[in-house]
Amino acid sequence: MKVILIEDVSKLGAKGDLVEVSDGYARNFLFKKKVALEGTPARVKEWEDQQKARKKREAKLEASAIEAKKKIGGKMVTVKMSAGEEGRLFGSVTSQQVASAIASQLSVDVDKKDIRLDEQIKQLGKHPFKARLYSGVEAELTLSVEAE
Repeated sequence: MKVILIEDVSKLGAKGDLVEVSDGYARNFLFKKKVALEGTPARVKEWEDQQKARKKREAKLEASAIEAKKKIGGKMVTVKMSAGEEGRLFGSVTSQQVASAIASQLSVDVDKKDIRLDEQIKQLGKHPFKARLYSGVEAELTLSVEAE
């Protein structure tokens, strides 16, 4: 019997998957726990339409991420911080500051969770880092930390 999962089911599949299971397992477990719907022809058709729309949307997002990578790849982003003697910063540069600098200087929105700093930046100077734009699409940039 074909079923469409409403929730993630361990060792079976993730939410939104269309899976083939035995009739008894579907009736006695999946339907009673309300974690799946029966895969009637109408529901399967609707599921296929949703999958096509999702793939189209993801392809569009990936294409825009590749364009953004071409736009910002290899560029330098500048952040001004207060520093003490010998170029040591008071605190460290955060991924939120880097994301804000990318948005204001390069006009590309990047979530702070997608900024990959190799280490904490506590010195003035230039530091390489990566920004994840989409699954499998990363842009390499350089962070220039300057004193205020």
